Amino acid sequence: MFEKHNPIKGSRALECELHGLEELRKHKKLHGLDLPEVIELKPDKLLLKSIESVPPTAKDWQNLGAGLARLHQVQGESFGFYEDNFIGLNEQKNKPCNDWAEFFIKHRLYFQINLILSPSVKNEFLQIMTAIEGKLYTFLNQHNPRASLLHGDLWSGNVMFAKSGPYLIDPAVYYGDRECDIAMTRLFGGFDSAFYKAYNELYPLKENYEIREKIYNLYHYLNHYNIFGKSYLSACQRLTKELALSFL
Repeated sequence: MFEKHNPIKGSRALECELHGLEELRKHKKLHGLDLPEVIELKPDKLLLKSIESVPPTAKDWQNLGAGLARLHQVQGESFGFYEDNFIGLNEQKNKPCNDWAEFFIKHRLYFQINLILSPSVKNEFLQIMTAIEGKLYTFLNQHNPRASLLHGDLWSGNVMFAKSGPYLIDPAVYYGDRECDIAMTRLFGGFDSAFYKAYNELYPLKENYEIREKIYNLYHYLNHYNIFGKSYLSACQRLTKELALSFL
């Protein structure tokens, strides 16, 4: 048995994680990926069945890529989720919205920027966002993304491999542009090329994905800056300046 303890006393983080696992499990027959088996949710901890981890094979990576492509074919009625949840230690706003650009700019980028404690740093990002917001809005909606079911926090630490195949763990589920999940897999690396090949064979990425990757990963860099501090500030500034050059 594996115990996850509530990172902040009184937080709904573990309850939200349970709801995310339930949402992913609803569609397991389609995506075929394994998920941790929940034993019990208690006020201060989440009890899960242990997963015996093994080193992944090329076939495991292929199955993960193909499974994620099938997961992303699950469509919601709108962008967001029925409840707010958590991305790491920070709240993640998921108020349903029919406009993807509005949802991402408001509930992802501006929400994180407004969490910044330093007035000068916050103002730095707000000035750039204000300048590029109009063009950014148009660009994000140009490729007409569907509201796909997302893991939401898909870095290599949230994937495990057992003898039965790949597992998705620690989700921050919502419905959004599927490219958000792919972008995060590239944030810190660790995903085999076989994963991307299998994904693209089933659900190819669209034109200009590379620019959207920077936009989507800015959200995660800002979140890491707000949680872990100044070691992530330079990455936030670099990405923001790159976007300013693209959209000003």
